Amino acid sequence: MARRTAKSGTSTAPRGRYSGTANEDASEPNEASEGSKSPPGLYLVATPIGNLGDVTLRALDLLAHVDVVACEDTRVTGKLLRRHGIEARLTPYHEHNAERARPALLRRIAAGESIALVSDAGTPLVSDPGYKLVQEAIAAGLRVTALPGASAMLTALQLSGLPTDRFLFAGFLPRREGERQAALAALAAVPATLIFYETAPRLAAALAALEAVLGDRPAAVARELTKLFEEVRRDRLSALARHYAEAGPPRGEIAIVVAPPAAPVAIAATEIERRLAEALAETSLKDAVARVAAETGRPRREIYGMALALAKSGAGR
Repeated sequence: MARRTAKSGTSTAPRGRYSGTANEDASEPNEASEGSKSPPGLYLVATPIGNLGDVTLRALDLLAHVDVVACEDTRVTGKLLRRHGIEARLTPYHEHNAERARPALLRRIAAGESIALVSDAGTPLVSDPGYKLVQEAIAAGLRVTALPGASAMLTALQLSGLPTDRFLFAGFLPRREGERQAALAALAAVPATLIFYETAPRLAAALAALEAVLGDRPAAVARELTKLFEEVRRDRLSALARHYAEAGPPRGEIAIVVAPPAAPVAIAATEIERRLAEALAETSLKDAVARVAAETGRPRREIYGMALALAKSGAGR
């Protein structure tokens, strides 16, 4: 069982024992009393996204008293635990071993053990294989609970300066250009701020694809969040794509936040046909439809019908 060593020098408030039901007093967490083993179950524990100080007292106490911590990389999680004076039994759980590791973890919980699931950074289940473990734990009738905390997705949204009342997290865009364009076309009319994760080498191409399909919307690129060299660059997608194409791939973990589509403006059919004709002369019918639908806010089915008519008449050639 993991334990918190005395050298950490961190104290926590008295903790209420888990009763098997929701606590009426929100100030009393549903884990075991301080210093005792946590009840059997799967605990989803958020960890810092960069600054190691961004971890909750509740998370530290839980990590010190579970039987095992399942993590993406034992070296990364080990560094966090050592920083806070916690000795824990670690076991790897990541996309490459999840299929074979999952049944063993579920058996351990069923046998009465407590297991904490963490990712390398941030909230588990966001762009990692943890959701399958949660699904099967729930299906097996095992206890599952979460300890909320840091999230790169939400931090990027907060710092973007873009609308926060409605948003959609779309994860990583597909690598292949055709698949990426199709994925973006499906998101073009979503009336919400869009959030993506991206790797540094693909950032410029991703920003260019976003502009091509969604239009030149306001956006933000956030990287190294909570770290010493945190940076949030805010501009339109075209300017951001141009900047990173010229400057080269930046360092660090990256999130892209894109403004929702502008409120639809009544556009005459003749103007839509003009835009379609221009687009058809430059690109494929599919890409032309996606571009004009994003620009005008009109349904893709409607734009597709107009595009077919134009293509047959030769107006797009």
